[in-house]
Amino acid sequence: MSLFQELVRPNVRAMDPYAAIVPFEVLSRRLGRDPSTIIKLDANENPYGPSPRVRERLAQFPYYHIYPDPQQEALRAALSEYVHVPADHIFVGHGADEIIDLLCRLFLRPGDAIINAPPTFGMYEFDAQVSGGEVVNVWRDEHFRVDVAGLVEAVAQVNGDGENRAKLLFLTTPNNPDGSVLDPDALRVLLELPVMVVVDEAYFEFSDQASFVPWVLERENLIVLRTFAKWAGLAGLRLGYGVFPLWVMDYLWRIKQPYNVNVAATVAGLTALEDRAYYEPILQAIKEERERLYRALQSISYLHPYPSQGNFILVRVEGRSARELQQALAQEGILVRYFDKPGLHNSLRISVGKPEHTDALVAVLREFER
Repeated sequence: MSLFQELVRPNVRAMDPYAAIVPFEVLSRRLGRDPSTIIKLDANENPYGPSPRVRERLAQFPYYHIYPDPQQEALRAALSEYVHVPADHIFVGHGADEIIDLLCRLFLRPGDAIINAPPTFGMYEFDAQVSGGEVVNVWRDEHFRVDVAGLVEAVAQVNGDGENRAKLLFLTTPNNPDGSVLDPDALRVLLELPVMVVVDEAYFEFSDQASFVPWVLERENLIVLRTFAKWAGLAGLRLGYGVFPLWVMDYLWRIKQPYNVNVAATVAGLTALEDRAYYEPILQAIKEERERLYRALQSISYLHPYPSQGNFILVRVEGRSARELQQALAQEGILVRYFDKPGLHNSLRISVGKPEHTDALVAVLREFER
């Protein structure tokens, strides 16, 4: 190691990079396929994309040469109407990922800890490690339910030296990668802990569960995150937001980059909120297609799908290699996510696509039964 490499923080030198999904243009080159022929079911994106009005507004907007509003007042006002809380409680970020990173930087010192409930979204662990925090994992059960008693015990153990080192508890509902939802009674118990509880509702618009956003107005240690990436088809523009107690908002304004949300994302987000009537039948179509996909996967002998309230289905592969299955699907131009790690051995996560995507996927999967 060189002298200059030693200048890098030791915790960063020891980190593994986040395993991100490869973009379309790279995939098309790797597979030797035109992008239009690829069925991309590996990143939980909305296959229908943004509304025509969003595309039109983006094309016509005249002020891309002007810096964006650093406090996103227009977008926060529109979000206030959408989630039914005052705009003063709403913070907008360059994707919900940026907000997770800001929370870790706001609360974590080296030696502090987040409490994590895997299998779940990997960015909580990643951002905690970037900030020099410890990650304490309390694993979900075989049905992906959170271990409430285990979480309570973990906080007590981390704080056992008399110092509150457990700072953030991350919970996702519907959970990624399995699509299960958080029991409100479990959240009530966990909100009594001396930690900030972060509930990530990235897939809320695909679920039947009531949002926990209204709870934020009654709890000073609850944060709820949301995104435009999934329901509004804006994953490529990176736009997320959170609902926070006012005292947390005060600190977020202090540490955020001044122009963190770009103009194009702002225009797209505002237009998507205005155009919700366009998205409603699309969201319903995705929910219906999710159920059709689930039934089809159930009928395939070597697959065990889990019920989901997200726009994806987790599948355990039995009696054969999930990795080989993923690779075989890729050769047919169908991309799904592969997992083989604790809690997710030999598994695939399949995003819900259009009906024709389901038909193509299932046809290939059935070939392996013969």
